[in-house]
Amino acid sequence: MHTVVVGTSGTTASDVLAVARDGARVELSQEAVAALAAAREIVDALAAKPDPVYGVSTGFGALATRHISPELRGRLQRNIVRSHAAGMGPRVEREVVRALMFLRLKTVCSGHTGVRPEVAQTMADLLNAGITPVVHEYGSLGCSGDLAPLSHCALALMGEGDAEGPDGVVRPAGELLAEHGIRPVELREKEGLALLNGTDGMLGMLIMALADLDTLYRSADVTAALSLEALLGTDKVLAPELHAIRPHPGQAASAANMLAVLKGSGLTGHHQDDAPRVQDAYSVRCAPQVAGAGRDTVAHARLVADRELASAVDNPVVLPDGRVESNGNFHGAPVAYVLDFLAVAAADLGSIAERRTDRLLDKNRSHGLPPFLADDAGVDSGLMIAQYTQAALVSEMKRLAVPASADSIPSSAMQEDHVSMGWSAARKLRTAVDDLTRIIAIELYAATRAVELREGLTPAPATRAVIDAVRKAGVAGPGPDRFLAPDLAAAEAFVREGRLVAAVETVTGPLL
Repeated sequence: MHTVVVGTSGTTASDVLAVARDGARVELSQEAVAALAAAREIVDALAAKPDPVYGVSTGFGALATRHISPELRGRLQRNIVRSHAAGMGPRVEREVVRALMFLRLKTVCSGHTGVRPEVAQTMADLLNAGITPVVHEYGSLGCSGDLAPLSHCALALMGEGDAEGPDGVVRPAGELLAEHGIRPVELREKEGLALLNGTDGMLGMLIMALADLDTLYRSADVTAALSLEALLGTDKVLAPELHAIRPHPGQAASAANMLAVLKGSGLTGHHQDDAPRVQDAYSVRCAPQVAGAGRDTVAHARLVADRELASAVDNPVVLPDGRVESNGNFHGAPVAYVLDFLAVAAADLGSIAERRTDRLLDKNRSHGLPPFLADDAGVDSGLMIAQYTQAALVSEMKRLAVPASADSIPSSAMQEDHVSMGWSAARKLRTAVDDLTRIIAIELYAATRAVELREGLTPAPATRAVIDAVRKAGVAGPGPDRFLAPDLAAAEAFVREGRLVAAVETVTGPLL
């Protein structure tokens, strides 16, 4: 099994995905263990002094003015975890919790948190044992980081609360730790606070969304090309010299992908009558501009994610010169903004895909295709209601595009009077990514059927490869009405699992 080694200088998106989705093992580097020990010595020295230090010998948030005596500090750290583990609602997905735990471990290993090496090792042990704390949908305001979600994870480290075992069964965390020979941690000064203060949940969801969107933007280029082909559109608008005079990199990449898919097509530029179209509709002609803008948005979001992956987010932090200083680095605004930005871009990509699908189904605009791509229109409804489903998904995506980060609600007796709502932005983006997958799948279903209905014309080799692969995947072609939901589910899996892109690349080589 792949092993990810955690050092002091952050981590990579591929490491996060390996741990969160693929169950990679985690090890601490010797450098990280040394940094943990050095930072802990600083915290222990401060704890021994009479002067109050936030997070070490004081209360938290609005209660930071109280000096805590040494005999109560262990209780203080346990209490902050227990009281902050106040989430409610449905369970968060296993991959999200694993990403959150791993990213918190990444920051702990930076040597800026003051956590003991044995606490960090226990965090790694839980991940390696496949123990996943139960984390709930609601509880984070994205400042001071994802407090409630991280608290539920810290609670499991203490052997309290509930967790899911490697068998998928939820049980008391203490039982699971005992079965795997893991000793619950007994928190000391600062450690409870250090386990809770971070943007790890929203960052983990951002990284996974970026990975999914990479596949979806390539998939959307393919389905846009198939729709252009089925509508007998022109590929002249995809010429690289046209996109070079408006040098947005995402636009050029999308146009190049579409052109590669359409190479060798016998459908592009044909017409059903003697009145050739001068221009295709915007949803066809402007596909690279819309998808390209979204690609550039993804690139910006990845830059923010990479910066956050290199960050040590905690409050207070241990500095190399021995100071322990309060700060505001836990604020989720940088991550929240791009999470919302991605939801906007994804909604627009879904919207333009739906317009192309509708055009394929409308006999007045499809240039000779049967109404709703039906076998016997009137007796058969064809893909009429598949487009309704697609439209409903687009409508939801537009609602999800309303930015969570534009909101703020005060908390902690006005001490935390401006929050990021980044966790909420991340949660709605996950739904938007799922919706976009289904929207692209429906365009794929419609476009492949439409191409096959163009009898006497030869599709591009890449299109043929897609049609062959999607039919083998259980998605039926033209014919009388049938139970449509299983076909749509198969098309969704075909897109989600990257098989659409893989089918095209057998002909085109790697897409951009």
